Amino acid sequence: MTCRPAIRLGFVAVLIGMTAATAPQTAAAQQRGAARRPANPAARPPMDRAAARVHALELLSATPLVDGHNDLPWAIREEPGMQRDVEAYDLRKKTPHQTDLARIRAGKLGGQFWSVYIPGDVKAYGYARMQLEQIDIARRIIAKYPEAFVPAGTAAEMRSAFRNKRIGSVLGMEGGHAIENSLGALRAYYDLGARYMTLTHNVTLDWADAAADSARHGGLTNFGREVVREMNRLGMLVDLSHVSPGVMSHALDVTESPVIFSHSSARAIVDHPRNVPDSILQRLPKNGGVVMVTFVPGFVSPAIRARTLERGRQQSALRQRHGADTAAVSRGLRDWDAANPAPKSTLADVANHLDHIKKTAGADHVGIGSDFDGVDDDLPVGLEDISTYPDLFAELIVRGWTDAELRKLAGENVLRALETAEKVAKRVQRERAPSTKTIEELDGRRPRM
Repeated sequence: MTCRPAIRLGFVAVLIGMTAATAPQTAAAQQRGAARRPANPAARPPMDRAAARVHALELLSATPLVDGHNDLPWAIREEPGMQRDVEAYDLRKKTPHQTDLARIRAGKLGGQFWSVYIPGDVKAYGYARMQLEQIDIARRIIAKYPEAFVPAGTAAEMRSAFRNKRIGSVLGMEGGHAIENSLGALRAYYDLGARYMTLTHNVTLDWADAAADSARHGGLTNFGREVVREMNRLGMLVDLSHVSPGVMSHALDVTESPVIFSHSSARAIVDHPRNVPDSILQRLPKNGGVVMVTFVPGFVSPAIRARTLERGRQQSALRQRHGADTAAVSRGLRDWDAANPAPKSTLADVANHLDHIKKTAGADHVGIGSDFDGVDDDLPVGLEDISTYPDLFAELIVRGWTDAELRKLAGENVLRALETAEKVAKRVQRERAPSTKTIEELDGRRPRM
């Protein structure tokens, strides 16, 4: 049965009247609710810097801050009067450089990849000997301070260390020259605790081009690709700091696991070969990789980079003018330096790189890789040593980073990358045995190394 027209019209009139009566109340209620809720549920009210620092300390007390690169083992190897002497270089006292236990605690460090760097141009003896010595130094550091450090080989062990108020300590190799073109050596280093390897340092290898050297291969050779595949099989993170853009691209083509950049910044901010181009940043969401931003002044400050380039041009001009008269060249360069004092990098410079990488690659793909103890002591103003991480996080809080983004930056991103590498390794180890390929077999030439 259908309603008669008169009844339908009356019912509609009642509904219209009810809607008109309740609309102002609904609008007012909505306005009151909007006033109570922030426009972005993840956003926080603006903070001054003091409040932001307090909040940063609270956040880093609950979330592990994992730094991707600290060169303390090399600092101990090189320190005058204490060379290689882990006992003499006492972290329980104030040390000559940026890292000691008091400053570690003040900085809220929650996990560390200790770099076991060796130079790529060793002449006195072989790479493997020096690499083993650096691994020995790093392991002795970790063992000497059980109140602070605990060895870790997995992401779960790093998290467990943090829960127990210790710093999960992992080793990171800096330079594929250490494997001396041997996949067996690579596996041995993994067994000794290395959980990432930077494919090159500053010297182009027989199988990979370095950012600071000639690009002989256009990226990775076939053997270089096999190195990446074997690292995936082991669960060792592929570190693309120091390598050429061609190697970055080829590694992303080959790898089944997330890559990291253990201590690099954004090339769009500072056009330095050690930094990461946007074209590579844009590939990280698919890969899951992480750029761990460094504090090296020449990589983070546009003003310092510009001065460095201009100084190089001045030096070239002086050499052309004075020829073999090196004293005249040196005098001219000293005069130029006096007239053009070096600018200072700042904490804000580092924050600018973090902002850019977050914007370009996403908040899931950014981390911290300070390079403390691996550069001279003229670090950015505000980031002079390992105690200053909370100040960087306070700056990002003032800039509007959310707590979720800050937790990812602190350590969640790199731990997720390491966990993923571990899962990939378990699968790949079921699928294939350790590689026995050689560089001669894959690249068809006698290596220089």
